[in-house]
Amino acid sequence: MPLKTFSRPLLAVLLSAAFSAHAAASATPETPSSPIVLHVDASNVAQQIFNIRESIPATPGKMTLLYPQWVPGNHGPSGPLNQLAGLRLSANGKPLEWQRDPVNMFAFHIDVPAGAATVEAQYQFLSPVEGNQGRITMTADILGVQWHAMTLYPEGRPAREIQVQPSLTLPAGWQFGSALEVRAESSTPAGKQVDFQTIDLDNLVDSPLFAGRYFKRFDLDPGAKVPVYLNVVADSPDSLEATPEQIEKHRVLMQQVYKLFASRHFKHYDFLLALSDDFGGIGREHMQSSENGVKPGYFSEWDKTEAGRALLPHELTHSWNGKFRRPAGQATPDFNTPLQNSLLWVYEGQTQYWGNVLASRSGLITPANMRDLFASTAAYYDAVPGRSWRAMQDTTNDPIINGRRPIGWSSWQRSEDYYSEGSLIWLDVDTTIRELSGERRSLDDFARAFFGVQNGSTTPLPYTFEDVVAALNAVQPYDWATFLRSRLDGHGPGAPLDGLARAGWKLVYRDKQTPFMQATEERSKSTDLSYSLGLTVDKDGKLGKLLWDGPAFKAGLSGNTTLLAVNGMAYTPKLLKKAIQAAKDGTQPINLLVKKGKQYQTVALDYHGGLKYPQLERIAGTRDRLTAILQPLK
Repeated sequence: MPLKTFSRPLLAVLLSAAFSAHAAASATPETPSSPIVLHVDASNVAQQIFNIRESIPATPGKMTLLYPQWVPGNHGPSGPLNQLAGLRLSANGKPLEWQRDPVNMFAFHIDVPAGAATVEAQYQFLSPVEGNQGRITMTADILGVQWHAMTLYPEGRPAREIQVQPSLTLPAGWQFGSALEVRAESSTPAGKQVDFQTIDLDNLVDSPLFAGRYFKRFDLDPGAKVPVYLNVVADSPDSLEATPEQIEKHRVLMQQVYKLFASRHFKHYDFLLALSDDFGGIGREHMQSSENGVKPGYFSEWDKTEAGRALLPHELTHSWNGKFRRPAGQATPDFNTPLQNSLLWVYEGQTQYWGNVLASRSGLITPANMRDLFASTAAYYDAVPGRSWRAMQDTTNDPIINGRRPIGWSSWQRSEDYYSEGSLIWLDVDTTIRELSGERRSLDDFARAFFGVQNGSTTPLPYTFEDVVAALNAVQPYDWATFLRSRLDGHGPGAPLDGLARAGWKLVYRDKQTPFMQATEERSKSTDLSYSLGLTVDKDGKLGKLLWDGPAFKAGLSGNTTLLAVNGMAYTPKLLKKAIQAAKDGTQPINLLVKKGKQYQTVALDYHGGLKYPQLERIAGTRDRLTAILQPLK
């Protein structure tokens, strides 16, 4: 479907009308101006239960309470409604019956009795206790408070007009990090109570909290007027130990991001970083903070975790791209108005690009290893046959269609390809600007002009497709609309790799992995043969991703299949790789004994191409723009 966009003045009129219509359509009386009083008791870590009390200002008559459904940063209707339990309402000291809307499951209708000024709510948010129930948000040592999951709010007013007075009870001795500003702290029989400053609902939801038994805070911009902290929680105190050199790279990250965007859109910034095997992994952006959850070795196994160190730069970039500047379809008045995702290739795709570039410019990832990551991305998307029927533009709908549920044939179905394939498009844009301008300008200039406006403002500034095109034209005149649409709506063949070539590099395949990619594969405990046999194999021999129409696919293999033997010998990754190499010089197929369900089968793979691992190779006689892109800004 063609992308429908509007000029900025018309957009403002339409958004204003939409907000007015939303309010008018509600049967809710005008919300009183006094704040919602919200208390979350997070002290029951043994049972992983958040107990919540909420006092909601009300006036007599019909009222609708909403539980957030469309969660910013998730790009879909992902509100964890199934984890809300035990809902009891009262007014004037008497129980108040609620009725769920028969169509909108996130809406609860009530009748507020005469004389009532508030509705009292008590309920629980139940953290999943196992990974198959959802993302675990509370463990014995770490918890995360995402306020959208803890809050009911009255229908009828924009979230920015609803004031909330939040407070939190933590286990005794625990410490926390958050962008929220503290009003008071006190000890209670249950633990430690933290009272926060009153804040509007929109910004409350945008200000999550990590807390933990083991906690450490690092100052990433010492002495700055706008402080930046890295708040770390972990399963054990050993994981918190970072060397000065490791922290210095994060400090350089802040200096590089300021040089790139020439602005700040936060009064202070808090990285929230959880290092855990049990607490759910995450990467979610906010204006003044970010939620980041990785395995415990981030500091303690520094040499093995380089591939994952683009996460913090990515989420930090979102403060500018996605939170301050956000697509017009993401500028909704509340958390129950559907998000529109057509510009996620800017919101996420360009952020993915800057996250990688900043990771290199800061020293978190070396330029050589970043080239390996670019090669991996280019190879994956160059091999995706699904683009023949599904353009990359349509993948921006995937958070709504699928919500990151597992899929059987990802190379054919496609998923959230606007992230990494989007980053290839922005490399294409960057190198085109550099080439057309005689190296005088680059995408860095676009970043400063587009995201660097209104320094210090935390009020979202929406953008449209036309705004992006106009900003690119201001940096370097060109037919950017056609340039972008051809790559977004095209069906290949192959990925948009012009940017790599213009950067002075080409994608090649060799029979040996680089040390960096070999270490990455070992850490994932899987064997990646995507570009030879067209499959991956996990540590137990179970087949993972199969390339649609690849050699394994053509031989009839599918998921939920276990590889038992290779050419009559018990399977090991080393044996399979050796068989692939041996078949390159012969005519005999590779015979695999596999088990699917109760059935055993021998499959003959008639493949003779040898091992293939993607790498980048310099194009002789061309300008090396990629190295220039990855260099720190002066």
